[in-house]
Amino acid sequence: MSVRVLIVDDEALARQRVRRLLQNEADVEIVGEAESGHEAVGMIRDLQPDLVCLDVQMPGLDGFGVLRELEGGHVPMVLFITAYDEHAQRAFDVHAVDYVLKPVDADRFRAAFDKARRQRAHAVAAERLGELLETVRRLADGNADGPNALLGGALGGGLGLSGSGGGTALAPAPAATGAAAPAGNAAGTGRYASRILVKQDGRMFFVKTTEIDWIEADRNYVRLHVGKQAHTIRERISHLEETLDPRLFARIHRSTIVNLNRVREMQQWFSGDYVVILEDGTRLRLSRHYRDRVEKQVGV
Repeated sequence: MSVRVLIVDDEALARQRVRRLLQNEADVEIVGEAESGHEAVGMIRDLQPDLVCLDVQMPGLDGFGVLRELEGGHVPMVLFITAYDEHAQRAFDVHAVDYVLKPVDADRFRAAFDKARRQRAHAVAAERLGELLETVRRLADGNADGPNALLGGALGGGLGLSGSGGGTALAPAPAATGAAAPAGNAAGTGRYASRILVKQDGRMFFVKTTEIDWIEADRNYVRLHVGKQAHTIRERISHLEETLDPRLFARIHRSTIVNLNRVREMQQWFSGDYVVILEDGTRLRLSRHYRDRVEKQVGV
């Protein structure tokens, strides 16, 4: 997803410096340059950039004045760039992405721009989710099956929401013909979750189930282990298990579900238990109570 950037500074050398730094970043489109605050306001209204690299002190109309002029219209993300640090608090008061001092250090600029890129990605994801839920609410008024059924049609594959609090499990992707749904499966119509919605640090994003290595229960929560990251959602592991495709996921312990595609080997342990070793070296216990079920799932 390309980030469209407008550079605003009354100094030509400063604009050139920012342009060179942006050219080192992937997926960036520089939509223009403005050398005054008044020019910047017009260009922002016309071009509607995602991000403005904005100098604070400019003759005529300073950076904060630009933002005041934009009130009520399109207000992009703002990365303030200035020679003075006395305006830092005001910059954060207007929710600027970051505040970079001149002369602009390449590493400092890169860190600030990465922050802007992440903020944009989160905003786009939240906006799309909001649009989807609004569509479901509108359609639900005329459908007796309720919003969960309509959510499937809205995305062409189905999105059945469940859970609350820290996260929400979703059930979109249709299973292959002939795949058996577990008894009592909330996805008993032949649909299993392809994505899980995670709410974390004031943002929302999706985790693809195929990218999950293993899942760990913690009372009324579960942790989704995805590579080196772990995401916690409010969900019981038994309910989450029902929404996952049994061809891909297996319950190996009362507190553990594993992605079968991540399993490298199994080693016999004590008292009929096994150790399941994942591709990344993670070692998990396969309880003897779940052994028979796992063996059937993997065709042993």
